[in-house]
Amino acid sequence: MQYVVMDLEWNNTYVKKTAGFMNEIIEIGAVKLDENFHTVDKFSCIVRSQISRKLRGSVKKLTNLTNDDISTGQPFTKTFSLFRKWIGHEDTVILTWGDSDLRVLLENYSYLNGIDSIPFLHYYCDLQKYYQKMHSEHPEHQKGLIAAAQEVGIDPELYTHHRALWDSILTADIFEIIYDEESFKKEVRVCDEEFYGRLLYKAKVLKSIDNPLIDKRKLEHYCDTCGRQCKLVTPWKFSCQFFRTMFYCENCDTTYAVKVRFKKLYDSIDYKKIVTVVNPDASDKEDDEE
Repeated sequence: MQYVVMDLEWNNTYVKKTAGFMNEIIEIGAVKLDENFHTVDKFSCIVRSQISRKLRGSVKKLTNLTNDDISTGQPFTKTFSLFRKWIGHEDTVILTWGDSDLRVLLENYSYLNGIDSIPFLHYYCDLQKYYQKMHSEHPEHQKGLIAAAQEVGIDPELYTHHRALWDSILTADIFEIIYDEESFKKEVRVCDEEFYGRLLYKAKVLKSIDNPLIDKRKLEHYCDTCGRQCKLVTPWKFSCQFFRTMFYCENCDTTYAVKVRFKKLYDSIDYKKIVTVVNPDASDKEDDEE
């Protein structure tokens, strides 16, 4: 088994054919590691733009790539044909920091090659997700590559940022430090039909309190101090992805502002709850002092 750590850079551009925007890949970088995490080879290629001849200003600033660069690179199909040959025939786990690169790559394959899968992708691991599980962080926090490097003791200033090869090298160095055989095996995904279904599924926030997917027990609140069930004070209202209300504990004379969010994932419901103690207003405090 070998590992290929991959990173992509892309340019968001308008597509006349679809009358919409898409992210066109402009660079790929990758590092090939053997089972002992020794670097076997590196791959780097600028991809010739076939949709837009101009880079966004933010992309130029971030990557230091120029319009001349993306006009002289290899076409998408040629680039990824070379990449597939470079990977070889050995069983390979493809790794990226977050799954955004896979979504963009799939979008490019679909638009430019007319296929709905990634030919060289058989086993995959989202290293960002793996890192956050290893550090017991909520997946929504989406730990950045540089922040993760600092946390594991790597000096990110030794790397060139926002260039595909260097970002893949940094990702590979983090991977070597955090790798644990048993936990990593659980995060490697077989890239079958279900995998692509999950990859392409767009999470949806549930906006109706009467939706049968909502567990009504999660709409209750128990006092943080005494543990008794609190009384619902105001009706639930939906705002900014959250259902919001007030609860009151008669035993502790405490009011809580509670907001909960239910998000439909591919095969589960993600639940998030935020509770804030409502402080008495200034006049109440003065009355208490008197």
